[in-house]
Amino acid sequence: MPWSNQNGGGPWGGGNKNQGPWGQGPNRPRGGNTPPDLDEIIRRSQDRLKNIFPGGFNGGIGVIIALIVIAFWLMQAIYTVQPDERGVESVFGRPKEEVSSPGLHFMFWPIETVEIVNIAEQQQKIGSEQGEGGLMLTGDQNIVNVQFSLLFSVIDPRAYLYNVAEPGKTLAQVADSVMREVVGRRPAEDIFRDNRQAVAAEVKDAIQRIADQYRMGVAVNTVSIEDVSPPPEVSSAFDEVQRAEQDEDKMLEQANQYANKVRGQANGEAAQIREEAAAYKNRIVQEARGEAERFLAIYEEYTKAPEITRKRIYLETMEKVLQNSKKVITDKASGMNGVLPLLPLLPLNDLAKPNEKGAQK
Repeated sequence: MPWSNQNGGGPWGGGNKNQGPWGQGPNRPRGGNTPPDLDEIIRRSQDRLKNIFPGGFNGGIGVIIALIVIAFWLMQAIYTVQPDERGVESVFGRPKEEVSSPGLHFMFWPIETVEIVNIAEQQQKIGSEQGEGGLMLTGDQNIVNVQFSLLFSVIDPRAYLYNVAEPGKTLAQVADSVMREVVGRRPAEDIFRDNRQAVAAEVKDAIQRIADQYRMGVAVNTVSIEDVSPPPEVSSAFDEVQRAEQDEDKMLEQANQYANKVRGQANGEAAQIREEAAAYKNRIVQEARGEAERFLAIYEEYTKAPEITRKRIYLETMEKVLQNSKKVITDKASGMNGVLPLLPLLPLNDLAKPNEKGAQK
């Protein structure tokens, strides 16, 4: 170019390539540090990969892929069983006889696979508050909504997984069917309050029998009837019946209390009469014994002196008979010797009283 000089500078001088048109170098950041070059970073990374992999970067891709595949295979081949779990391994879908206990285990995946089963107690709730699926017909032709729960645990993981398809769902269907069968044979009162525990026990035994027949590998621990209610359409009428039954129970309780009160009073009076009768009996017996003893004592004296005793008894008896008599009896044969005849005058009070014929004396 015409403005170039031999030093190769620009049109304003300055032959150094790193200088500007006024003879100065290019502007640099005031911090004094040059920013890193991206191309340089890529080049250095490639050099390091070449040092790691003798075959170069292209040969190392295969090794990386192989390591990734091995890591993925190990992740699938190694599994852990928790304390409340058991593992069932299968070879090409066929289960092994042994069951994996809690801990770390290894298998040849994908030839072998494992199914983890929870053996802790599990709960299944059957029925709903809205009555969907919980409406049942009782033995006395009533409709009730039964909500209950089932507590079970897995005792044979291999049978639980492979003997029945969808064992949890199957167990719920069996429980619902058994509950309907038991409720259909009983009156509604048994389900509501009178015999709920007996119903739950019968349902539990029936579910366990069916589970054993299907070899489901489960143990039914508890069946709990949580709520029994009538359908919403008849709930008001049912409440009225319940209130009437409660009133009936209340009146029966009051009647029983009154009956107990009256019975208690009657028992007390009867006890008092028995005590009085016993006392009267004891008194009469004692008096009779006293009279008998007195008679025996007199009889003994009589045997000793019969004539004197006979006269004494006669005199004592006549004394008792005549002690209240107002008549004086004399012996005519004696001619009333020594006895002055007097006119028997009654007391003035007796003269004021009328006699039997209505006259006054």
